[in-house]
Amino acid sequence: MLKMEDSIMSFLFRDQSWLQLGEYLKKRTLLILPVGTTEEHGPHMPVDTDARIAEAYGTRLAAALVPEIPVLLLDTIRYGYSLKIMRQWPGTIIVRSRVFMDMVFDICRSLLDMGFEKLAILDCHGGHGGPLNTVSRELCDACDKAVTIIQPFAMCREEFNAVRKSPAGGVLHACEWETSVVLHISPEVVDMSKATNVDIFRYHSDFVAGDNALGRQRVTWSTWYLQPSKTGTYGDPTVATAEMGKLILDAAVANGARFLKEYWSR
Repeated sequence: MLKMEDSIMSFLFRDQSWLQLGEYLKKRTLLILPVGTTEEHGPHMPVDTDARIAEAYGTRLAAALVPEIPVLLLDTIRYGYSLKIMRQWPGTIIVRSRVFMDMVFDICRSLLDMGFEKLAILDCHGGHGGPLNTVSRELCDACDKAVTIIQPFAMCREEFNAVRKSPAGGVLHACEWETSVVLHISPEVVDMSKATNVDIFRYHSDFVAGDNALGRQRVTWSTWYLQPSKTGTYGDPTVATAEMGKLILDAAVANGARFLKEYWSR
């Protein structure tokens, strides 16, 4: 987490007084809400991988935007919805989907009713796409304001695909992408001696992507029920590197910042 000596200079929402927040309201400030979860991520990665990536991505995005537009970064949501099948490995904390959706709705509704006009949700957990999309539409109906949702993976898809080392089926969960990012931001919590590719995803179809890096899949079909995982991993984390993590996170920040400036200016 970025630390600043003077709270007036901080872009953290929690550091502001109500007087300072009033000034941010006058500036049409962009709010960033990182959303992750806590669940097992194979034998080599921490259970807070998604939340850790969400916090790092949010911090870097805010830092990139601050010189050009007013920004406040909210605290990361660290718990969310995961499938119960993941409980076979310790570490997965499951918030019921509707409880999770209500919590995100109430947080966002509070901010929008406060007077903020621009709010970006960072979706950093694969299981939250549907719930967050529904919440965003409910917020539109409730507040007549449109939030945006961005995913770090989508924001660096082309850059990652250009240099990735894993084959098709190598990028899904605790994989080359996620492992590389955490190696870059927190190498001390990754044990590459325990990384394995025994759970590389072997199912291939014209309708199911089978790999997050190959684009949007045409149907919904849970990976966890298509191919049993032996280690809580899907993909090939053995080829991950910190250098790869820096490259793809830098790309996600650059592309995400470019989009958020567009969203803010509209």
